[in-house]
Amino acid sequence: MKKIRKIMVGYDMSEYSAEALRYAVGLAENMGAELFVVNVINQRDIDAIQQISLECSTISVPKWIENTEKERSEATQELIDQVRTEAMSIRKIFCIGVPFAELVRAIGEHNVDLMVMGTKGRSNLAGVLFGTTAEKMFRKCPVPLLSIRKPPCAED
Repeated sequence: MKKIRKIMVGYDMSEYSAEALRYAVGLAENMGAELFVVNVINQRDIDAIQQISLECSTISVPKWIENTEKERSEATQELIDQVRTEAMSIRKIFCIGVPFAELVRAIGEHNVDLMVMGTKGRSNLAGVLFGTTAEKMFRKCPVPLLSIRKPPCAED
């Protein structure tokens, strides 16, 4: 069996992905692995902001992206600080694009050995129409994928 040196977790700010992040931190600590926390700003959201910016000159897509990345980075760090128990290598990565495609790309770019993710993200509406990121990752992920079930007491 291949030694797991690099673990990646997809974090989209949902409670499902927060549970996956908590699990991934513990797993990385136990294995002495480096942890990559990836957050993808969905291109679909950027396209919507772009349309709104055509009607409202006070909205800037680059500024929205900058603010979104800053908010997500702070929230991610706050959760990491809550669950990390020792000094370990954790890298936060932000991408823009189609979530599953960006996760697969990041896995290859960083030579990740294991992917950890929740079973459900921030919104399941798009999943009804297009399939969920988790479903696509199970089909396309080039490394073993660990699926973390919903957290205790979470509502569907």
